[in-house]
Amino acid sequence: MHAMQYEITLPADYDMGIIRDRVAAKGHLLDDFPGLGVKAYLVRERGEDSPVNQYAPFYLWSAPEGMNSFLWGPGFRGIVRDFGRPEVQHWAGLAYEEGPSSAALPRTATRRRAPVPASAAPADAVDAALEESSRLAKAPGAVATALAVDPRRWELVHFTLWDHLAPKEPGERFEVLHLSQPGRGDLGQGRQW
Repeated sequence: MHAMQYEITLPADYDMGIIRDRVAAKGHLLDDFPGLGVKAYLVRERGEDSPVNQYAPFYLWSAPEGMNSFLWGPGFRGIVRDFGRPEVQHWAGLAYEEGPSSAALPRTATRRRAPVPASAAPADAVDAALEESSRLAKAPGAVATALAVDPRRWELVHFTLWDHLAPKEPGERFEVLHLSQPGRGDLGQGRQW
């Protein structure tokens, strides 16, 4: 599993209805994309538990070929054409778990990025993060949760989809506009090694 996200931060007075309309018109185009486990079309709006207006889709890829096909294909070209080339963050997958609300469509998502301290043994930090990921996966309203790491910067990312307003967990909160999940079952359960 590979996790990927890009963030498009928009002006404070940007009409977020434009993004909502874009997702309503084009979101279904990835509903059967090969190699894609899950794409959550995420937004957050300034003043609504966020300091910025942002479109920030989050992807879980079951195969790197799917991720490459997307990045070098027409879908990402459209993002670059319309918004400029965003920085694409990506992390190696550590764990994926379905939650007690796995059959529900998610309404919100949380993402928490945390550095692995230089003084910490990486394996110990990952073990602690796996315990936290397992706790999130069992929380009421959790649809699914993923844990991934960027070993270049030693950053962990916890990503959780919720069937209701996201609980007051640490991290950023997003609204889910659409969920493409053609290969969700291919992501596997539990640790990724």
